[in-house]
This record gives sequence, structure tokens and C-alpha cells, in this order.
Amino acid sequence: MDLNNKKFKTQSNTNNGEVSDETIFRYNQNENIIWANYDGGQIIKGHLVGKWVNDHLEFVYQHINKEHELMTGKCKSYIEYMEDGKIKLNEFWQWTCNDFSSGESTIIEI
Repeated sequence: MDLNNKKFKTQSNTNNGEVSDETIFRYNQNENIIWANYDGGQIIKGHLVGKWVNDHLEFVYQHINKEHELMTGKCKSYIEYMEDGKIKLNEFWQWTCNDFSSGESTIIEI
């Protein structure tokens, strides 16, 4: 799987998440190392970094939201291929700040 230069947007997210369908993720990859920048919607600027682990991605993320709060978290993403051949990432995440709550989101390749 090569995520280099692929763009994604949020398809769904739980209520305690901050990304939305206005948030765009720009992924890069070098071997098993993954990183991305993201912004849009409630997110002014965000970054994630991680790696492939067996059948999924594991990464940490941080962003500044429109309230100028620094938000941090960790995530596991599982890959699914849609009928049109594009990639869907099913994500299970947890904040590592504020209330430490968990959630689920789905992002799709655009």
C-alpha cells in the first residue's frame, strides 16, 4: 500500500472528534513511515506521524483548532478498498489531552 501523495477527507466522525468533511488530509510515505498534514473545518493546522504495523497504521496526531487549543491524540487506522478502487481508512482514536475520550472516524481518498 502506497499512501504517498494521496488526499483524504472525512466521511464520518463521532461527536467528540474535531475533523469534518471540510478537513483535508495530505499523506506522505517513505517505506513503512507515514506522515500527513491536515486542515479545514475546525482545524487550523494539523500533523500526524506514524508507521505500518502488520495490517494497520498506528500514529499520533496534533492540531490547533479554531479556538486556538492544542489538541493531541493517537490512532489506529485499518484499510478498506471501495468499489471504485479508492482507499477508505477506518480509524479508532483517542485524545491524549483534555478528557482522554475515544472515538471512531472514517476518511476516504479524494
